[in-house]
Amino acid sequence: MDTIVIEGGVPLKGRVSVSGAKNAALPILAATLLVEGEVRLEGIPDLRDIRTMMGLLQELGSAVEKNADGTFSLAVADQSAVEAPYKIVKEMRASFCVLGPLLARRGRAKVSMPGGCNLGVRPVDLHLKGLRALGAKITISGGDVQAEGKLTGDEVFLSGAFGSTVLGTANVMMAATLAEGRTIIEGAACEPEVSDLARFLIACGAKIEGIGSHRVVIDGVDRLRGTPWRMMPDRMEAGTYMAAVAASGGDVFFEGADPAHMGAVLEALKACGVAVERQKSGVKICRDGRPQPLDLTTLPYPGFPTDLQAPFTALLSLADGMSVVTEKIYPERFMHVPELARMGADIRTQGPSAIVHGVPALDGAQVMASDIRGGAALLVAGLAAKGATTVHRIYHVDRGYEKVEEKLKGLGARLRRVDAE
Repeated sequence: MDTIVIEGGVPLKGRVSVSGAKNAALPILAATLLVEGEVRLEGIPDLRDIRTMMGLLQELGSAVEKNADGTFSLAVADQSAVEAPYKIVKEMRASFCVLGPLLARRGRAKVSMPGGCNLGVRPVDLHLKGLRALGAKITISGGDVQAEGKLTGDEVFLSGAFGSTVLGTANVMMAATLAEGRTIIEGAACEPEVSDLARFLIACGAKIEGIGSHRVVIDGVDRLRGTPWRMMPDRMEAGTYMAAVAASGGDVFFEGADPAHMGAVLEALKACGVAVERQKSGVKICRDGRPQPLDLTTLPYPGFPTDLQAPFTALLSLADGMSVVTEKIYPERFMHVPELARMGADIRTQGPSAIVHGVPALDGAQVMASDIRGGAALLVAGLAAKGATTVHRIYHVDRGYEKVEEKLKGLGARLRRVDAE
């Protein structure tokens, strides 16, 4: 099992290219199950979660080929398989997104209840509520969701106690593209990754209106056809590395970062005393001096994203004063806090909030990643800390960050991957 060893305290400088968005690519890969003919996808990041999804698609009868130019070609070769097994779905929550496409195209599906990062309770009830509204007959037995039936458009409300469901919106929207009649999703998630999925489906022939709003209207069509598509840039990867620059100091240009998707993140950086410059081809940030504290609350888009709460908590642990970080999406998402404390961070959790008293410096230590973004937070802390930090269970980070060592070394970071054995 690999670890990453970081010699911290080096300002980050240079330029880094932002990868394609994992959180957009996974639902779009699932959506290829709806399509007749070949789909050619560009900008697919080389990540463990992506490989897991492609393996699942192959189990479900898709032919997957990596082309010489780095693009991927996918086409459904066999429609007989309808089961997404536990051995795959347990690895990644986004695997559950095949439920809607399988049901819409093949008439039935059997999908194991999802796994993935341990972020607290994350039920799939809104997914099932939406599909039932379209006429699906759903039963849950032995840890599997079984669904069947002809789908007919209807109106469904998909917002829950902690806001709109991103994957639930994706699942229902995909199913509705081949349903008979009109589907109206009220309380739809507005995240850019959901909008990217909608635009991909439209390029394949779907009829969807209200992209980027809480009210999405889908008129079912008879079929969808393959198309080439390029992934949007990964705002979570960009935001994580921006937090690292803000924590360590330095001057970095993020090539391909889309500021239109990152308004709340860029405003948070400015409040921390970071200079932010939006350019035509990306975003440049610069930090000289100690970060400033701020109060941060995660919210559904366009609010501050929950996936960047942990990296920014690491940043704020070095701020010149007290910050309050409130988690309104996953209130239990603070498993990185005890590990940051091992490095000298002064953080106290109280319900859905973390009270962060900034310290002048962090000290390198042995720490352990608990999930993708928690692991990223430990990288941010390690890059800024004095001395050596060893981040164990780095496979969590590999699920969400492409070529992490290569990209950080390109900015001057001193780190290496080591076999923990």
